[in-house]
Amino acid sequence: MTPSAIRLHHLTKSYGTRTVLDHVDLDVPAGTVLGLLGPNGAGKTTAVRILTTLLRPDSGTAEVAGHDVLRSPHEVRRNIGLVGQSAALDEVLGARQNLVMFGRLHHLGVRAARVRADELLDAFRLADTGDKAVRHFSGGMRRRLDLAASLLLAPPVLFLDEPTTGLDPQGRLDVWAAVRTLVGDGTTVLLTTQHLDEADRLADRVCVLDAGRVVALGTSAELKSATGGDRIDVVLADAADLPHAAALVARALGAPPGDVDTDVAARRVTAPVADRMGALAAVVAALTPAGLAVDDLGLRRPTLDEAYLRLTGHAAQPEPAAQPDRAAPDAAAPAGTARTTEEAA
Repeated sequence: MTPSAIRLHHLTKSYGTRTVLDHVDLDVPAGTVLGLLGPNGAGKTTAVRILTTLLRPDSGTAEVAGHDVLRSPHEVRRNIGLVGQSAALDEVLGARQNLVMFGRLHHLGVRAARVRADELLDAFRLADTGDKAVRHFSGGMRRRLDLAASLLLAPPVLFLDEPTTGLDPQGRLDVWAAVRTLVGDGTTVLLTTQHLDEADRLADRVCVLDAGRVVALGTSAELKSATGGDRIDVVLADAADLPHAAALVARALGAPPGDVDTDVAARRVTAPVADRMGALAAVVAALTPAGLAVDDLGLRRPTLDEAYLRLTGHAAQPEPAAQPDRAAPDAAAPAGTARTTEEAA
């Protein structure tokens, strides 16, 4: 059995009268990626802050790399890396200078810091940046450098809080490639993200939090399946034809009218199907004699976005600002590879 890298048991946290984490249970096997999803205020950042020893839980237990966050905060910090939503880099220094500086702050000797910096620059495709100041880097380059800095001591567990926020498509692809490489080398990653395609591509399992509770946990495919099977989409040339088309589609598929959805803005009729090819033929046969102008017609699988919306169904309020209670008196100055210059909202 694969050992657990992260384990939560009945973890709770409240701010005043508001419960942010409500008896959360979670187990993340070593060497995997867990995507932690949920609306703003669901408890994602609070969970990460507890796991990285920045915040005390009210009750329950949390273990990271086999160490309890309350009883052994020093050991937890020695075994983790943390990358916040903004790159925590010196804008004036170059990539190598940043890494050497962070290495020295992590108590590496001068030679060891330089060797490790060169290894990471090669691994993250930044070796050719020379002395170019970080302020001239693209968003993707900054993010890759921030990831590299979090891995100076090769932590077994890495926390990524919204790692691709604000990046262009190429920057996101660069970060995804870097994360896959880390996991391939054995790192366990807990990823919080609002980009569902990011979780879909990177996560071995997805946990959806809502109002501080785990409302779904499984693979991306399992969450999509819970939303329903395949669907057929019919996009009409005229939105006025939607009611007629919806009735025809329902009759052709033998579906209750309540299972057929219409979207006026998109001029689209959507319905679940059991037999992909049979459904397509039946809908075409029903629409053709009716003389309705169709712009597009196709079958598709459920998306993680649809599963997420079905599971949460609403937008929560932003999480309240965390109070300055700490897991340990010295948690404000974390050691090891926990880089905590950003505390995400």
